[in-house]
Parts: sequence; C-alpha cells; structure tokens
Amino acid sequence: MGELVWIEDARGPERASPPPRRERPDDGEALDAYSRVVTEVAEQLAPSVANLRARGRTAGGRPVEGGGSGVLITPDGFMLTSAHVVERATRVRASFVDGTDRTAEIIGVDPLSDLALLRTDGAGLAPAQLGDADRLRVGQLVVAIGNPHGFAGTVTAGVVSALGRSLPARGIARVIDNVIQTDAALNPGSSGGALVDGRGAVVGINTAVAGVGLGLAVPINEATRQIVSALMRDGRVRRAYVGIAGGSRPLPPRIAARLGRSSCIEVVEIVDGSPAARAGLRPEDLIVAVDDTPIASVSELQRLLVAELIDQRVALRIVRGGEERTLELRPVELQVGGR
Repeated sequence: MGELVWIEDARGPERASPPPRRERPDDGEALDAYSRVVTEVAEQLAPSVANLRARGRTAGGRPVEGGGSGVLITPDGFMLTSAHVVERATRVRASFVDGTDRTAEIIGVDPLSDLALLRTDGAGLAPAQLGDADRLRVGQLVVAIGNPHGFAGTVTAGVVSALGRSLPARGIARVIDNVIQTDAALNPGSSGGALVDGRGAVVGINTAVAGVGLGLAVPINEATRQIVSALMRDGRVRRAYVGIAGGSRPLPPRIAARLGRSSCIEVVEIVDGSPAARAGLRPEDLIVAVDDTPIASVSELQRLLVAELIDQRVALRIVRGGEERTLELRPVELQVGGR
C-alpha cells in the first residue's frame, strides 16, 4: 500500500502557489485615465459641434429667438440637431470653435424622433464619427458636448444610467423609443449636442433634461440612420398610421400558452374614420401580431408602421372574446403638423 510523501525543501512542504494579485491602479492613476479619455474626446469632438442661433415667428407673427447645438456629420456640411431647437425657425446661424459663423439651412424636421437635419458650408470643418447606441451598456462612460445657455464648447461627463427609455414626443401623442438616460449634466442649450462614447463616436443627440442628473438623448442606431437618410432625400419621414390608442397588457393564460408569449396590445380607443375603424377593430380587442410579426407594446407597433406599409394590405391578428381572428386593414400616411 502506498504512502503519502511530502516533498520538502528549505522552505518546507511544497504547496500550490496562490494566484498572483491583480494590481489595481490607485485613485490618482484611475482619475488620470478617466481625465485622459474625457480630454481626448472633447478635443476630438469640439470642432464638430456648433452653437446654433435660431430666429423665427410664432403662429401669431411674434418674433422668437432660440438656441441649441448641432453636430456636423458629413464633410459637405450636413448637421444633426433636435427638432424642437428649430421648430419655428426661419433663419439659423451656426458658429464653431474655430471662430467661423455660418448660415445653416433647414433640410428636414422629424418631430416624432425629435431630430432635424441642417446643412451649412462644411469647408474646413471636421465631421463627427457616428457610433452605434445599440452597443452601449449601462455604466459606460459618456461625454456630452454642447452649448448650454450659449456657452460654446461646454463638456460634461457621466455614465449611461439606463437604456431603452421612452420619451413623449413634443405636442404629439406618440413616444420616442430607446432613449438613452445619462447623468452627464445637460442644460438648456444642450439640446442637439453630441453624446459621445469613450472612443469619440457620437452615440446620441441630447434632447431633454428630465431632472438634475437625468439627461436624455435620442440614440444613434440603424433606425436613426434611416431617419437621416429620409430627411436628406425627402425632407421628412413618412410613417404609416392605423388610428388606435391602447397599451400593453398580459394575454389570457390559455391564449398565452397557445401563442408562446405573454403580452399583447389592448385596444382602448378607435379613431373615427381611421384604417382601424374601417377594418372593424373594436375597443378591448387584443392585437398579437402584424403580418405575422408578434407585438407586445404600442412602441413595437409604431416601429412596424414604416412608409412601405402605407396603402398596403396588412394582416392584423387579434384576440376577441377569447378567440383568435385576422382583420385586414390598409394604413394611411401619418400626418404631422409641419413647421
């Protein structure tokens, strides 16, 4: 029978070495690294962010002035800003940190995303790089660059506090989806400025301040790029409209088990004369799918109502009285008040 043998040397019995300790930077080193990122991002992006001054008139003819920020996104002078910054504007001036002051033309406005596209003389200016907000994570460092209260080139830093927030569109009974929440300080005049990740890519357009330490930004993602393309091409964004009001609610257990999902949209109100009314949709109907695409919330339905569905046959799958049925409707173009 074998016996246990200790292997000894001058240090005693040989034992497994403990894992090496990971050295953590001290507070000074961590602060230096943080400061370095913020400084580099600010230096890179500041030349691409404009201070906007807008002049216009109210519906009653009274002169109004406002201001905000804009982000240069192409070498030929296209700029993104918030729609509410220029909603009544007839003239816009854009000034940059290099001291130049230029006229900006309003190319298109989309109130439903709170985005507007302007164009100025891009000669000698450096456009910002657009990133992808869909890759952001909560807790990630972000830097906000804008012109609060007209103080050009103001830089604040913070983190992504939350993702996927919804923001009511101004003056319209719809919501802006997937809004970024940050604790980077935003103030009046920050609207239209850049929210930037640690690599210097613009991941959002700052749009609102909901409270101290609670700023909101419209994300830069594939949906935003499609909006920008539509504004460049047509000066507006076309969307389909069905004419319902409703909200998300749980499916009855029997239906949920059969469909393999738990939520749907409950119809609360039908607009008279709307596509939904013509299709025979009723209050208390439960909408579970559009053209075989499952939906569980009004925001999901909004995302599906793209321009390609206007005047096209759409199959609306619903549950009424515990039974599934399919209705056919034809969405029309959503009409939004222009500038």
